[in-house]
Amino acid sequence: MLLPQAADSRLPLLDLRGGSPAALAGLVQPGDLVVAHPDWWRQVAALGMALPSDVVGVTSTAPCPDAVAQALQDGGLRLVQVYGSSETAGVGWRDRAGEPYRLFSYWRAVGGEVLERARAGGTPERHGLQDRLEWFGEAAFLPAGRIDHAVQVGGMNVFPAYVGEVLALHPDVLACQVRLMRADEGVRLKAFVVPRPGADDAAGLRVALGEWIGKRLTPPERPTAFSFGPKLPRGPGGKLADWIIDAWD
Repeated sequence: MLLPQAADSRLPLLDLRGGSPAALAGLVQPGDLVVAHPDWWRQVAALGMALPSDVVGVTSTAPCPDAVAQALQDGGLRLVQVYGSSETAGVGWRDRAGEPYRLFSYWRAVGGEVLERARAGGTPERHGLQDRLEWFGEAAFLPAGRIDHAVQVGGMNVFPAYVGEVLALHPDVLACQVRLMRADEGVRLKAFVVPRPGADDAAGLRVALGEWIGKRLTPPERPTAFSFGPKLPRGPGGKLADWIIDAWD
């Protein structure tokens, strides 16, 4: 994070990464700027703490759930959500839950998912985005789903399809599906596994799969909940469907 310097003095900067979000209430002062990621803000919202007036929060690296942003807003915090990626940095911002993002002034849209960035004294740079965007005029938009089917886990891009392929390589797995957990289930990946005939010990298979992915996937990629059944969940039209973790062994 870069902060401007006022005259010859440096702005005071506190690093809260090693502490609990609960400590924020005793540290923050009117006029402060607090920069964090959505999961950290989710914990702050769950505490329901009262913050001083004129405090601004910034969240980026992953989408901030509207319910979290609204809870913080109801508590008096102005939360600025920044949309972007590691390739583009910040593209747009908003400070109201559910409202469209506004493009930063140095970006302009040149196609549905292509943006052009102005460079001082240089040739503009074009960048393709990882999300489909729904546009509201020339400078306001809402993300409308990933193009590359990645999801955010712990601030990292992970690919459920790839994780499913790794799980399917296990000799006791006949088929599997991997998805991001529902909001009421958690913030990690979950997997539904159809065991091969003869692999009837769900508890043993759960342990074996944990060891399997522990050697082949990074921590954000590893599902933290496994469900087992005779066939993958499907909707009325036959398409793969979501499932509730607690409804399956």
